[in-house]
Amino acid sequence: MKPEPGRSGTTALREDGPPNGAELPGTGPSPVGGPEPSALSVPALTAPEVFAALNGSPRGLSAAEAGARQARYGPNELPGVGRGHVWRRLAAQFTDLFAVVLLVSSLITFLAYTLEQPRDPATLQLALAILGVVLLNAGIGFAQEYSAERTAESLQAMVPHTCRVLRDGEPQELPARELVPGDLVLLEAGDAVSADCRLVEAHDVAVNNAALTGESDAVARVADPVPDGPALEARNCVFMGTDVVAGTGRAVVCAIGTATEFGRIFRLTAEAPRQQTPLQRQVAAMARRVAGVALATGALLFAIRAPGGQPFVDTFVFSLGVMVALVPEGLPATLSVSLAIGVRRMARKHALVKQLLAVEALGSTSVVCTDKTGTLTQAEMTVVQLWAGGAGHAVSGVGYGPVGEVADAGAVRELLRTAALCSNARLVPPAGREGWRVLGDTTEGALLVAAGKAGLDPAAEEARTPRVAEYPFDSDRKLMSTVHRDGDDTYVACVKGAPLELLARCDAVEWEGARAPLTDALRDRVVAAADGMAAEGLRVLAVARRQVAGAHPAPGDVESGLTLLGLTGMYDPPRPEVRDAVDACRRAGIRIVMVTGDHPLTAEAVARRVGIVRGPTPSVATGAQLDTMNDEGLDALLADSTELLLCRVSPEHKMRVVTAFQRRGEVVAVTGDGANDAPALKHADIGVAMGASGTDVAREAAVMVLLDDSFASISTAVGLGRSVYRNIRKFLIYLFSHNIAELAPILAATFAGFPLVPITAVQVLAIDLGSDVLPALALGAEPMERDVMDSPPRPRRERLFSASVMGRILFLGGIQAIGVCTVFFWHIHASGIPYADFTKTTPVYREAITMVQAGIVVSQFFNALAVRTDRQSVFRVGLLSNPWLLAAGGFGIGLMAAISYAPPLQAVFGTAPLAPADWAVLTGFGALLLAAEELRKWVLRRRVAAPKGETR
Repeated sequence: MKPEPGRSGTTALREDGPPNGAELPGTGPSPVGGPEPSALSVPALTAPEVFAALNGSPRGLSAAEAGARQARYGPNELPGVGRGHVWRRLAAQFTDLFAVVLLVSSLITFLAYTLEQPRDPATLQLALAILGVVLLNAGIGFAQEYSAERTAESLQAMVPHTCRVLRDGEPQELPARELVPGDLVLLEAGDAVSADCRLVEAHDVAVNNAALTGESDAVARVADPVPDGPALEARNCVFMGTDVVAGTGRAVVCAIGTATEFGRIFRLTAEAPRQQTPLQRQVAAMARRVAGVALATGALLFAIRAPGGQPFVDTFVFSLGVMVALVPEGLPATLSVSLAIGVRRMARKHALVKQLLAVEALGSTSVVCTDKTGTLTQAEMTVVQLWAGGAGHAVSGVGYGPVGEVADAGAVRELLRTAALCSNARLVPPAGREGWRVLGDTTEGALLVAAGKAGLDPAAEEARTPRVAEYPFDSDRKLMSTVHRDGDDTYVACVKGAPLELLARCDAVEWEGARAPLTDALRDRVVAAADGMAAEGLRVLAVARRQVAGAHPAPGDVESGLTLLGLTGMYDPPRPEVRDAVDACRRAGIRIVMVTGDHPLTAEAVARRVGIVRGPTPSVATGAQLDTMNDEGLDALLADSTELLLCRVSPEHKMRVVTAFQRRGEVVAVTGDGANDAPALKHADIGVAMGASGTDVAREAAVMVLLDDSFASISTAVGLGRSVYRNIRKFLIYLFSHNIAELAPILAATFAGFPLVPITAVQVLAIDLGSDVLPALALGAEPMERDVMDSPPRPRRERLFSASVMGRILFLGGIQAIGVCTVFFWHIHASGIPYADFTKTTPVYREAITMVQAGIVVSQFFNALAVRTDRQSVFRVGLLSNPWLLAAGGFGIGLMAAISYAPPLQAVFGTAPLAPADWAVLTGFGALLLAAEELRKWVLRRRVAAPKGETR
């Protein structure tokens, strides 16, 4: 991991300044005042120099000194997350542009009511109705979106609550938050590390840094000085949030709180802003345009009618009706609930979406940056191949469960027995919901599992040949050796390690059941076998043994004159369903980029197994190479590489890559399961975390959690997201086409000189929120179409209101407008009453505006059927295939009937009863709309020859 600028490894700070409290050295002021600290490179110091640098002691700090440092440097904890007040989150719901326009309209209407003489109750009803719409939308939005940001709190949950230290020379257990720089911490297998520390004493210590690096392999730690370098590569340091998996040791605290490596990820996660989804951007743009058109149209009509001698309040209410007719009041609620339906559908497919708008964003995903360990693979090292005596032996079974077989197990029994004896890991049987798991190094755990598959009992073998000495693995020797008593006065050394290093120390080999000299020819065969296994992406270990004299021979005697027993090849197996999921993403035009902290060769091997890499030479870039690239160079790498693997990367690298893709106009999804993935998960358009194996940090930073940890759920979720977007377009056509029908008669009445409105603002609200919301929701629940994953992602800049969508809105809305204008003026002219004599109480006028409202409601019933498909006939899909849509349309017509016939509602809406003949005329107009749309689809099908036949 790349350190902070100017930061090499882990720093130790003298007593003349605050070490690592709330600020890193040199990055800001002390939390308690004082001069800037001076930094020393801790990894390069000897143990006595570490104590001197941190004013510590091999006996630990005194209680008094620890208390003084606690007061000076503050607690060892990550700061709490600042949560917005509930009222602020609720108030934010009223900042939407639609809400602002409607709130202003309601306020002005209420002022008009207070100023007019005599006061018209209908004006007050209109003001309250508009206000009610705003409150309803705000309530739905608040209920759907209210979720606290718990990412940083989850980081705190990963930090251990207690630790063991030496104080005044005595071991003590105390809360982790009370650790201070200079404390001497006692560590043993199973402990969680509470702060960044420098080891001063280490006995076979190994740690799991998965929380920081994402890789679950155990990493050996030493107490000796090491050269300066990146912090996480300092082999004599342990870090907050990681776990000790083997050995014992003592370490001096040199960084606490947010100054730790874990704290750095905390800051990156807390500071990363949530990205707007494509739908958020498009809805915001649509709201601005619609609001602008509504205000301009209302102002224009006010200017036209005001000079005609109409009362000011009446003219204003008329213009307000125009504005209300143009604003889709039901859209926010419909959109929220429709997205919630998508969330429920995804949850049934094991994908939990935490933010509604992320459902649609999934459908526009064009790039997936995926982690390797735990996402594409099972995070369970598994031995799959053995080589002994010149022959290969396949090993079946996957994971840590001892289920599987070893081919010709008798020939490799001694190989697996020796490997198991030279291991410190332990297998833990299933308990509760947890399956088989490994305590210790996962590589050693895989060897134990393989031994069990060969019929060996590692625990019984250990009891029969007890260990008397151990020579731990280190990166210089690349070997680990153990010495065991094999009889009364017989001792055997068991050695495992890197093939070339171990082979150089062998002079014999077990060949076809007998010990044979290791000739150059045999040595070449062993090397070729190891190279072949490595070429398949396997991690290869060689295993050897020899008889030794005495229980504690010199290291040189243990690791020389060895007899090679054979080779073991293991790997972290891919999840079985991943390859099909990758194929589905490829068909959908989605680019997959592996972003991992692992070695390039390992990454490429896994990528080939799951189908991410298929060509001969993929592009591979490491974190160190990314550091040398400027933004233009990185953009070129992303543009020119169709198969790209990014390896040995840090959280900063992941965020930079995500930003670069977004700069190119891509919609980026990032998968991950470790705390190190959290910043990139939050910064991405779609952060996808693993639900079962992932950390709390990753789950809280992501907007989608895969409950089954299956990469296959991503492609399913993308398909559902695309379906949601198509359905959103359907109900937008449905909603906005009737807005034209609401506006057209008002404009026609204005230019014809009719003094009253053909449809009142209260009627418009009744249509928008009473009759249209449920059918729109039913359209949003249309099932996913079969071809949804057979087309590339839509462009990030593609407008929600494309030319084709606007064309259908104008076509369908125009037909509805002609129908309602016809029935209104037919009613008015048939009465023979002059325009100037009409008042709001004139029975013919009440019948006419009732016809307009009912005409829109009835035509919308047929409109809902029409918009279900783009080209295919709705009759071929089946009129009954969406029963919820029919029920919702029936409810809207029933509500309209109540408004027409129920006296209390007649008083509110100013309506009158309609005759059966009126309903027949309106039904005829609705059927005409459906027939016209079917004719348009027929013409389109004739013009466009779909290569795969008709598609919806």
